[in-house]
Formats: sequence, structure tokens, C-alpha cells
Amino acid sequence: MKVYTKQQLALRNGQDKPEIWIAYQGVIYDVTHSKMWRNGKHYEHWAGQDLTEELVDAPHNNQVFKKFTAIGQLG
Repeated sequence: MKVYTKQQLALRNGQDKPEIWIAYQGVIYDVTHSKMWRNGKHYEHWAGQDLTEELVDAPHNNQVFKKFTAIGQLG
């Protein structure tokens, strides 16, 4: 898998570029087509960043990431 920097991930926030990406446990997922991530926002969470620590407060577990395509690693 391709390795992306935090800066490259940050550009995929739904505002700066059309892609909407998030990272979880070092893996970057493309959530561009998810209805839950419109305009790069999902409830109080913003795309373009590592959401590993934020999942603790989520009403779902890490199985939710199986719905999305892993497109790279966070380097």
C-alpha cells in the first residue's frame, strides 16, 4: 500500500480536494462515497485526519471500517 503523510491526508478533507479520507490505526480509508461523510464531516468528526483516538467515543466499533476501501498507510 502507498504511504501518505499527515499533510497529504489533511488535504483529503472534503474541502481542499474532492476525496474524503480518514485514517484509523495507521490505515487510510476512502470515505468519499459515504452518505455519512458529506462535505468531510461526520457528526463532530472531520475528515483528513487520524480518528484512532476518537473511535473510543463512537457508537460503533472498528468493524465499520470494513465498509470502506483501504487506500494507503499513514506514514
